[in-house]
Amino acid sequence: MIAFLAAPFVASLILTGIHAYLGVHVVERGVIFVDLSLAQIAALGATVALLTPWSNGDPHAPMVYWVSLAFTFLGAAVFSTIRSKRARIPQEAIIGICYAGASAAAILAMSKSTSESEHLKDMLVGNILAVSWSEVGKTAVLYGAVGLFHYIFRHKFLAISMNPEAAEAQGISIRLWDFLFYASFGFVVTSSVAIAGVLLVFCYLIVPSVGAMLYAESVGRRLAIGWTMGTVVSALGVYLSLKLDLPTGATIVCTFGLVLIIMAIARPLLRPS
Repeated sequence: MIAFLAAPFVASLILTGIHAYLGVHVVERGVIFVDLSLAQIAALGATVALLTPWSNGDPHAPMVYWVSLAFTFLGAAVFSTIRSKRARIPQEAIIGICYAGASAAAILAMSKSTSESEHLKDMLVGNILAVSWSEVGKTAVLYGAVGLFHYIFRHKFLAISMNPEAAEAQGISIRLWDFLFYASFGFVVTSSVAIAGVLLVFCYLIVPSVGAMLYAESVGRRLAIGWTMGTVVSALGVYLSLKLDLPTGATIVCTFGLVLIIMAIARPLLRPS
C-alpha cells in the first residue's frame, strides 16, 4: 500500500507547498475564485487540444500542455488588466464570467468527444492516484522554479497583494507585477489541473489559507498552518479513498471541507475572545 500511495502522496505535498503560498495572495487580494477560473480556462485549453488530431487523444501529450498553458496566459493577461480601484465592474464579476464561459465552452467542446463523461470527471476531480514518479519530478522542478521566482521578488508580490495603494505610491507597476503573478500562477494551475482536476486545485489553494487565517495573522504563521493542514488532509484523503474505494480527488475535497469545519468549531475553544 505504501509503495502504491507514495507517488500520489508526494504529488499532494508538492501541490500543498505552492498552492498554500499562492492562496495567501489570492485571499488577501479578495479574488477567491481566480484559481477556479484559471483552472477552468486551463481545462478548456486541454479539451480543445485533445480534439485536434495532433494530440492523438493523449491527455498527457506535450501539445495538450502547451495549448492549455497558452489559454491560461490569455486569462492571466485579462485578469491583470481589470484590477483598478476606479473600475466600474468588480474584478470578481469578470473572473466569474470567465469561469462560466470557460466551463460552458469546455462542455460544448466535450460534446464532440466519444468519452465526454470520463473527460468531464477527470477535468473536475482528476485522478491523482494515477500520477507517475516522472510527473511528480517534473512538477516539483516547475513549482520549485515558480517558488524561487516568488521568493526573489517576494517584497513586490506581497506589496501589491497586501497594500496595492502603497505599492503604487512606491512606483511599483501594479499592472506589470499583476501579470507576472498571474502568469506564474498559470504555470502552476496548468500542471495542477492535469494531475488533480479543477475542484481539488481550488481546495489546495483556498482551504489551507482560510484555515490558517482562523488562527494566525502573520504570513509566516499562516503558511506554516496551511502547509501542515494540507499535508495532514492529503495523507488522510488519499488513505480514505483507498480504504473506502472512493474517487481520490473527491475524497480529498470532502476531507478538506470536514477538517475546515472542525478547525472553525475548535477555534473558540483554543483561542477564546
